[in-house]
Amino acid sequence: MPGSFIDTNVLIYMASGDPLKAERAEKIIADGGTISVQVLNELANVARRKMRMTWPETHALLSTIRALLPVQPMTVETHETGLALAERYGLSIYDAMIAASALHAECDTLWSEDMHDGMVIQDQVRIANPFRIA
Repeated sequence: MPGSFIDTNVLIYMASGDPLKAERAEKIIADGGTISVQVLNELANVARRKMRMTWPETHALLSTIRALLPVQPMTVETHETGLALAERYGLSIYDAMIAASALHAECDTLWSEDMHDGMVIQDQVRIANPFRIA
């Protein structure tokens, strides 16, 4: 059954000062989805560097996210798929690895504010900006 994949930026907005984006992010997470190890790594980096969380706060945040959402592992196969996607679609390496994880998790939607809203990758995953105002 297809599902959603959630990019790091959506998770970051949960703790943002923007109540509308925080509410939208919380709804997406509550509806369920998948993340990757890379998303966890990026979230840890932002938590420590930009949000200035302590290590215990960072661990608590990551544990909470892992309890809510299944985590797609980063494998060599995912890496190879990501490289091919970066080349084919002109994505950054990091965005391509997120897209590859979404493909391997058999998701049909990739929630991301940073990628190309509306782009469809390999006829399977549609990138959707959850904060776009129609």
